[in-house]
Amino acid sequence: MRALWKGAITFGLVNVPIKLYSATEDHDISLHQVHDADGGRIRYQRRCEVCGKVVEYANIDKAYAEGKTTVVLTDEDLKSLPEERSHEIEVVEFVPSEQIDEIRFDRSYFLEPEKPATKAYALLRRALEETDRTAIVQFSLRQKTRLGALRSRENVLMLQSLLWDDEVREADFPNLRDDAKVSPQELKMASSLIDNMSADFAPDKFSDEYQDQLRKLIAAKLEQGDAVDTAATFGDEGDDQADRGEVVDLMEALRRSVEQNRAARKTAETKPSAQKSTAKKAAAKKAPAKNVGAKKAPAKKGAGKKATTAKSAKKAS
Repeated sequence: MRALWKGAITFGLVNVPIKLYSATEDHDISLHQVHDADGGRIRYQRRCEVCGKVVEYANIDKAYAEGKTTVVLTDEDLKSLPEERSHEIEVVEFVPSEQIDEIRFDRSYFLEPEKPATKAYALLRRALEETDRTAIVQFSLRQKTRLGALRSRENVLMLQSLLWDDEVREADFPNLRDDAKVSPQELKMASSLIDNMSADFAPDKFSDEYQDQLRKLIAAKLEQGDAVDTAATFGDEGDDQADRGEVVDLMEALRRSVEQNRAARKTAETKPSAQKSTAKKAAAKKAPAKNVGAKKAPAKKGAGKKATTAKSAKKAS
């Protein structure tokens, strides 16, 4: 994992140097837009409306429009803000963990201690765990001041950004203002159904079926030769696209492992074969000349069959 930034947890006179990492990652397949006639890559340009020139990202500032007047804010302006310069996770208070409504949780981050602060880090983690408390903190990340919850998760400290109070909407629906009458018999039947469907939550039993089918569709099109040369289509990005092809191979292997585990359950015995049939039918309906595979043609014989060591395609939060 790559650290987003280095900073320190501060509470009272205690200072715990840490590194902050994103706790989650996105495995969705990245799709490009292409011209349906020739498969050419469609790109967006940052064009100035005054001079008409295409502007490099390094030459772009931010601005705030106030009526007919616009205030331009440069990178130097934003860096001058005290909160933006701070890399401190300041503990404001400790609260009972059950008092934090789950709707307020936003993004999650892992905190790794710097070597000299390992003991102080462990002490804070154990103290939070023993007292069943969560530390409410304030910190700054990506030009935004944030509220957060710092708590113990297994053997690490996890920081979860919280939504501000005015960012959480009230659920005020007219149809719910009057309580619907529910009979004791109906409630008993619903409770019985819940009991029959009760189980311990196991996240690995579930997968993104759309992404699974999308990978199958891509693999089927590659096997049929329904693809064009990546370098010819995307230019200098060919090598990068090939690396992504290895990621798809690895994800295909992981997907098959998940399906094998799910097949052991009676309710999922026929699901994998049904998905495979759907993917092949969808692939057969596509005309080879008007669709572009996301990977190099040489990968068509091995796609979905052989997992290789892939570069991680991670998106930092």
